[in-house]
Amino acid sequence: MGTLLLEGLRKEYGRAVAVERVDIDVGEGELVSLLGPSGCGKTTTLRMVAGFIEPTAGRVVIAGKDVTATPPYARQTGMVFQSYALFPHMSVADNVGFGLEMRKVGRAERDRRVADALKLVRLDQLADRLPRQLSGGQQQRVALARALVINPAVFLLDEPLSNLDAKLRADVRGEIRALQQRLGLTTLMVTHDQEEALTMSDRLVVMEGGRVRQVGTAEDLYENPADAFVADFVGRCNIIRGTVEGAALRSEGGSLLPCQVEGARKNASVLALRPERITLQPGTDGAGIPARLAAILYLGAQTEYRLDLDGTTLTAIRATPTENDAMRRIKTGDTVKVSWDAAAARLLPA
Repeated sequence: MGTLLLEGLRKEYGRAVAVERVDIDVGEGELVSLLGPSGCGKTTTLRMVAGFIEPTAGRVVIAGKDVTATPPYARQTGMVFQSYALFPHMSVADNVGFGLEMRKVGRAERDRRVADALKLVRLDQLADRLPRQLSGGQQQRVALARALVINPAVFLLDEPLSNLDAKLRADVRGEIRALQQRLGLTTLMVTHDQEEALTMSDRLVVMEGGRVRQVGTAEDLYENPADAFVADFVGRCNIIRGTVEGAALRSEGGSLLPCQVEGARKNASVLALRPERITLQPGTDGAGIPARLAAILYLGAQTEYRLDLDGTTLTAIRATPTENDAMRRIKTGDTVKVSWDAAAARLLPA
């Protein structure tokens, strides 16, 4: 059993089921992310762990103790909210020390622990400032310090980076992960951002419609998705529906597409192919399937090619071609040949 165990967790609102039997075991020092689209049940699950929502069924176990009926303030959890939830009239130090004050920790001990927590997030020089005098990234770090200062057994992060701009989000993401690993914090994080989940997590839990669709490492989910939903949600992926014919899939547009048939489930009817696995060749000569270039999108180090394959849309991504590369001279409307290793195209259940 890990530091955090969720068993058969379920939440109903009247006849609507928000979360349907979630089973997760988070090991000591592990960061696990709940990943999924809006409304999939991930935040409801996190709030059941924190104690803000009472589960309809199942239980929450923290450090070997069943805390399902325990109020939030008595659980060993520290939570960072999406909105930070800082008190605007209180200084940085008072915000961080609030949880300790509520726990009746003595003044001297409280001051020492607040100072240590602020030093940990590199805000010790700003202890007397008010939240409105801080940047978004600094406010985020105050929220982190407030959650850490109580020495939680489980660290809970609810969309912790959603209010930051793209550049700051990448910086703070690295800071949170480094801090979590250095302190060995058992962490459960909610996010809808794939890149955030892939770069920060030891394991991911992909949710949809209140259910867990797949649990695994980033590499597991990217290379071996359980179904078309996971393949499409974790990273970029071409999802093509059709019927299996021999060692290929006959697309709805009529193209015969090579794929990995061996080992596929009997009900598999969707081909999943990552854009970076597709090879492009200018012109109509040579091996491959002819396709029309519908769009070319320059992304800096990479270029994205949108392809029309008998009514089926494919996306290919490759390194931006150099000056002498023949791919540099192709343009929208041209015909190219596309190919891929059959093993890279997986047949999945819809």
